[in-house]
Amino acid sequence: MKKSGHTPVRYGGHIRDMKWTPSIVAAAAAAAAFLGAARAEPAPPVYSIVVENDVFDGSDQRYTSGIKHQWLSAEGKGARLARLLLFADDDAVTRFGAGAGQSLFTPDTLGATAPLPDQHPYAGWLYLEAQSVVTRRRGATDILKVAAGVVGPAALGEETQRTVHRALNFIDPAGWDNQLRNEPGLLVSFDRVWRFGGPKVEVMPYAGASLGNVLTEARGGAIVRIGSNLGATGLPARVSPARPSAGAQRRDGFAWQVYGGATGRAVAQNIFLDGNTFRDSLSVDKEPVVAEVEAGASLQAGRIALGYAHVWRTREFETETGGHAFGAVTLSAAF
Repeated sequence: MKKSGHTPVRYGGHIRDMKWTPSIVAAAAAAAAFLGAARAEPAPPVYSIVVENDVFDGSDQRYTSGIKHQWLSAEGKGARLARLLLFADDDAVTRFGAGAGQSLFTPDTLGATAPLPDQHPYAGWLYLEAQSVVTRRRGATDILKVAAGVVGPAALGEETQRTVHRALNFIDPAGWDNQLRNEPGLLVSFDRVWRFGGPKVEVMPYAGASLGNVLTEARGGAIVRIGSNLGATGLPARVSPARPSAGAQRRDGFAWQVYGGATGRAVAQNIFLDGNTFRDSLSVDKEPVVAEVEAGASLQAGRIALGYAHVWRTREFETETGGHAFGAVTLSAAF
């Protein structure tokens, strides 16, 4: 009898040829991969609240406070908007979001009632924000944001700061009568973020620009982060101007990350330094190039994530005494 050159294997009393087993294994692996992909859920909706304040650095001046509420949809939402605004392909992952925020700026000398022409002007910025997010098949993420609001007394900066300072027994800011005048504000921002690396180490370079009477600038930088499940999570959200982030996270489970990076900004116009666009107001001579360094960490347990970052920013105007630093706390929940 001629030997076949391979060994038969019995399965339940039947003889099957081992030469078929690689095909069977390949088919089973393909089926498992398909079922795994079918079970994979899109990233869920995420609500975040961001609080930035220089009290974390022991000061109370210049960019002194920023707070933003942000909601980001689940993956797959906002496709029509993304195709219209960002020319998203049919296979791109899309999301949209909405938010509201307030930022406050003050001089160094809070107790003075007279104008302080060499210090940061008092100013408030109250706004609503919408965003469209597209992650393309090659991994780049585009983020388009439009913010509209008001600068000046209508932004309620004086009321907010005085209420908080009185509650905490801090010095009463006495010079809000010198703040920037009421002016409608519009800010359109676009950023592209690239992601390189694996599930535990990732490099994220980015570039973008903003245009509007509130801020006009170009920027670029990079973040390096280390952690777990990096492919399913993003950096914690921040208050603009800042490095970009959509604020994505998983629905549940455990994830952590530590990160650090730097951003460079070429500033053409900044209403909080240049003063009102159409009316006379206090102003200072701004620095055309501003850099900042950020270091932070975040931890997710279940559906809740908490992050903290410390930010060091170089001088933003010529008479500023050194740079400025503040902390950013982000609390988010996935639904």
